[in-house]
Amino acid sequence: MQMTSFLQDKQLTIALSGEIDHHGARSVLRMIADKIDQYMPVLCILDFKGVTFMDSSGIAIVIHTYRRMCELQGTLRLKRVPPQPMKVLLAAGMDRIISIEGREPVHEM
Repeated sequence: MQMTSFLQDKQLTIALSGEIDHHGARSVLRMIADKIDQYMPVLCILDFKGVTFMDSSGIAIVIHTYRRMCELQGTLRLKRVPPQPMKVLLAAGMDRIISIEGREPVHEM
């Protein structure tokens, strides 16, 4: 699991890539929290384009990031979520509380 980030006009974009599982989730959570605390963004975007696999650990990352942004009275948005991570997010009902932009279609198998 890797991440890169950039800040522009109080908008923090964090691009995630690789597998989001219990092995790397804690460090990713810490890195995201550090970036939010450092930049205090109004909007945080988690870009999932490079995510190849996600289990429930990804839900924890999203929820913790959402809670921190709420504390700052900011907004969290997810974007470019591939089909497999999207299934996990939808199964957890994340689309009811967090905006998910540019969704790729979720195909049932």
